[in-house]
Amino acid sequence: MAALPQSPPPLSCRACRDGAGLDFTFSMAFQPIVNLDDHTIFAHEALVRGPLGEPAATILDQVTDLNRYQFDQAARVKAIEVGARIGLDTLLSINFLPNAVYRPETCIRVTLEAAQEMAFPTSRIIFEVNEAEPIGDRAHLRGIFAEYKRRGFKTAIDDFGAGYAGLSLLADFEPDIIKLDMALIRNVHLDRTRQAIIGGTVQTCRLLGITIIAEGIESDDEVTMLRDAGISLFQGYRFARPRFEGLAEPTW
Repeated sequence: MAALPQSPPPLSCRACRDGAGLDFTFSMAFQPIVNLDDHTIFAHEALVRGPLGEPAATILDQVTDLNRYQFDQAARVKAIEVGARIGLDTLLSINFLPNAVYRPETCIRVTLEAAQEMAFPTSRIIFEVNEAEPIGDRAHLRGIFAEYKRRGFKTAIDDFGAGYAGLSLLADFEPDIIKLDMALIRNVHLDRTRQAIIGGTVQTCRLLGITIIAEGIESDDEVTMLRDAGISLFQGYRFARPRFEGLAEPTW
């Protein structure tokens, strides 16, 4: 197993916010995650955008092995900074790059500093990792999840069902939340196989106390089937598109 690269020098919150070590700038859009049980907004996911709202790919295509750490740190700070500025008062879901985290107790320092400076409670921050993200060291990711939870952050696995590890991820990482991949969701009301997979996942997560979010929702038929399966939290164009540096009003 390859050793993790040596940790670069720590950055300050202000340096991260100013994009230290990066030769490009970016900002964030926010998409709400709605709770259909009580018609409230459960959380907002921070999504990378260009400085003028350009698509995420224009930024992510510039992330390399050389600047991955700086980008990951800067993206966390940017999500908190913009979220605080626009008055976000729900949970805030931030994507992180596990391969950019060297020592979780050290790498989280900038996030804690940013949250304190901007008076954003750490208990309202969710860190989510994509299931499809290539992980060379599963023990390292377990350590990241454990440290973040110890610090009071919530943890989530994004795009659950998109990779090959399946339910073993729940045992390995014990996340607070999983987000069902949109490939499982799309036209699920027409597919008994995916209905069975989602039903089994809901039952397992209920026993383990894990919250489920269905993402990529585009139709009322998908909502109806997933509600019948016991899911209450939804994210997708059916309710709201991401809003650049702002908070979208959901369509219920």
